[in-house]
Amino acid sequence: MALSRGLRCCQRIFSWIPVVIISSVVLWSYYAYVFELCFFTLSNTLEKATYILVFHVCFVMFCWTYWKAIFTPPATPSKKFHMSYTDKERYEMEERPDGQKQILVEIARRLPIFTRAQSGAIRFCDRCQVLKPDRCHHCSVCETCVLKMDHHCPWVNNCVGFSNYKYFLLFLAYSMFYCVFIASTVFQYFLKFWMGELPNGPAKFHVLFLLFVSVMFFVSLMFLFGYHCWLVAKNRSTLEAFSAPVFQGGPDKNGFNVGMRRNLQQVFGEDRRLWFIPVCTSQGDGHYFPMRSLSYSESHNPLLANEEKWDDEEDDEEDEEEEQQQLERRGRGGGGGGESDEEGTDGPDDPSVTIEIDS
Repeated sequence: MALSRGLRCCQRIFSWIPVVIISSVVLWSYYAYVFELCFFTLSNTLEKATYILVFHVCFVMFCWTYWKAIFTPPATPSKKFHMSYTDKERYEMEERPDGQKQILVEIARRLPIFTRAQSGAIRFCDRCQVLKPDRCHHCSVCETCVLKMDHHCPWVNNCVGFSNYKYFLLFLAYSMFYCVFIASTVFQYFLKFWMGELPNGPAKFHVLFLLFVSVMFFVSLMFLFGYHCWLVAKNRSTLEAFSAPVFQGGPDKNGFNVGMRRNLQQVFGEDRRLWFIPVCTSQGDGHYFPMRSLSYSESHNPLLANEEKWDDEEDDEEDEEEEQQQLERRGRGGGGGGESDEEGTDGPDDPSVTIEIDS
């Protein structure tokens, strides 16, 4: 037990190494650009002020989006997708796999779940004990189910999903701008150092490495950012691009594709003024997504006109669970426990009365 805890602790420490590497490179680039290039190399005051101003804008936006991508916790399914006490007891007591599948089907009827496993069964996470909402997957690194999971990114040491996908995209975009700005402004001084027009010194090596590192990162980020732009336009996650989501009618890679404009709005929101600012503007709560196969009015209702029914059923389940716990406590009491249970069931304040009326 102690060994497994130690291994998990070491894994958490080592998982921060990519973040430390990126942070170290960015901090070095700040020193090399602001001090070695702008302060020690540039002589034109206007050029120096312009470079420093634009650089700091790119630097702040890069750090802001990187911070949000790292420290925004992954969104997990709400308690409505967790089994109630009664359903969990039924599920655990049922030994037949077909019987367990049928129990999951009955529970899923009360929830906005439309995707299925490859076998056609309701997607259920044994580790989290939760019925998976559409586009939700279990991350073995984060050890939890993540809403609209895209992938687990080691460079942000976080799971990229519904809660931080916009921040991740903006992080890639501002990283590219950061690299492009550095490379474009450093290139002329790289040539001057190379041709011997500027004296040799520490600034020469910083400028040379600034150009190489910025170009190298830009090329890699360009392909990654382009791929995710394509995913957003098609309304797919990385996992869905490799394995199409399965619906009751079968797999459909375009099942959540509702048009480019609405696809963009799902990630960035309707207010275009906030698209490029790392604040939460994504539509919905991550538990339900409009589908191409549904009508426009249905796809815009997160619970398909059953929101009140869903909430009422949740309240009934909580009341039923509370009743079951009360019965167990009375059963563990002294003699005559059975009589007290029966009296409690017939009492006017017992929640079972409400359940019987609703049924």
